Amino acid sequence: MDTPRASTIRTIGPSCRYGDFAKNAVATPAPRTIVIVGAGFSGVVVATNLLRLPQARPLRVVLVDRAPMARGVAYAERRYRYLLNVPAGRMSASSADPAEFLTFARRTLPGSTPDDFLPRELYGQYLQSLLAGAALASPPHVHLVQVHGLVIAIERPHRTSVIKVHLADGRRITADTLVLALGNPPPAPLPGSEVLQSSSRYIKDPWKAPPVFRSGETVLIVGTGLTMADVALAGSEAAKGKAVIHALSRHGLVPPPQTAFRQLHDELDSAPLRQAASISMRRLVRTIRTLADDIELRGGDWRQAIAFVRTLAPTLWPHVPIRERRRFLRHVRCYWDVHRHRLPDATWSALNELRRRGNLHVHAGRLLGLEGAGKHIRASWRARGASGQTTMLVNRVINCTGPHYDARQSGERLLRSMIAQGIGVPDPLGLGLVTHEFGALVDVGGRVADNIYYIGPMLRPRYWETTAVQELRAHAEQLACHLAASNSARWALRPASEARHAPAL
Repeated sequence: MDTPRASTIRTIGPSCRYGDFAKNAVATPAPRTIVIVGAGFSGVVVATNLLRLPQARPLRVVLVDRAPMARGVAYAERRYRYLLNVPAGRMSASSADPAEFLTFARRTLPGSTPDDFLPRELYGQYLQSLLAGAALASPPHVHLVQVHGLVIAIERPHRTSVIKVHLADGRRITADTLVLALGNPPPAPLPGSEVLQSSSRYIKDPWKAPPVFRSGETVLIVGTGLTMADVALAGSEAAKGKAVIHALSRHGLVPPPQTAFRQLHDELDSAPLRQAASISMRRLVRTIRTLADDIELRGGDWRQAIAFVRTLAPTLWPHVPIRERRRFLRHVRCYWDVHRHRLPDATWSALNELRRRGNLHVHAGRLLGLEGAGKHIRASWRARGASGQTTMLVNRVINCTGPHYDARQSGERLLRSMIAQGIGVPDPLGLGLVTHEFGALVDVGGRVADNIYYIGPMLRPRYWETTAVQELRAHAEQLACHLAASNSARWALRPASEARHAPAL
């Protein structure tokens, strides 16, 4: 990977104060400062596009994250070689170059094909390369600043357009525009887990604290989706196949495998789905099932129907009545998720082998509570359809229930601060944040912010499908284009007497 020129990328640590960088800003026309909180996929792709787009006005892009840039939780280096859940041919961060990631991957893995499921760590390297390359090629009046730290609050001083971004170590950044790219929130707490917070035997977020199973252990994983599969396989490998794993979820559904199906988007009629969505969730589910059956009767794959519906989701979801959205979340969501989020075939086969050997047992039921029992944890649960309670004594409990998008119950200081100030508004269905076009935040008074944006999975209230590369790269590109156009327009209208300011840090 090429090393960007020193004048383009600056990394600011806790002991840095901007120094001569701030002084230089006074000697030249003041750049507009866009602060991006979060340097995972969404934040990096927004930053990369901003660095690549023509900028009429001097621009400073400040990327803030406490984790290594472009790696974060999803693409960090791990002991276990976790795989992406989407084939390489559909993982490009650029809609203009669908093969970009595959081309990058082939430098390390020459035999890679568009249908291969490649390591997540490699994808992190790809994002780092994109960011560094964009910074290297950016014009002299466009700069990237990387800040390592945790953002805990923002504030908007009365009657000003600037935003103060506060970090946990006391530093402060002044922004003209703020983009929140916060990534997936942690899982919701499990019943009874509050008494186990200090125990190393309870893992509340497996991605932030990857568990290591020991030989002979009995482990309870709560959740049976994609995260369960990754944790079970990594843990079993660490225990040399001698751990007994129980996976529990309300329906006991395990994701099916991916296949190399052909996209049928241009060959299918969306009208029946749009009409069904405006009537009822029952009608929509029936229509999707009919579509899947028809495709299979013609020799196709039911996954083609799911892929087609997924591309329509952003236009279907707004037409679903609110009562029907609630019905979907209560009765259909788990079935949609398990068919929508599928496993690489190698992962699925390895998981089935664990089940065949008796190392993995999948249960359908509801967790009732957890409590410490000496060196063990006692889990109480009720099997689906049963009236009685069952207990299980385990060495370790891991919360793999997936991201909890209800901002009303968030434990993140930044989100809590924003909601308390009325800057951000939680969606009433618990799906994320209320946003407008381009992810502009809507405040408690219903006003649309002109300089605070959100991008990431908490766009679900507006679009529903907002977790995969396919959707997020489109949102990132649209937001970057909007910000570049907005910056150019404001620069053209800027009065000559406008005060210059440089970010304080």
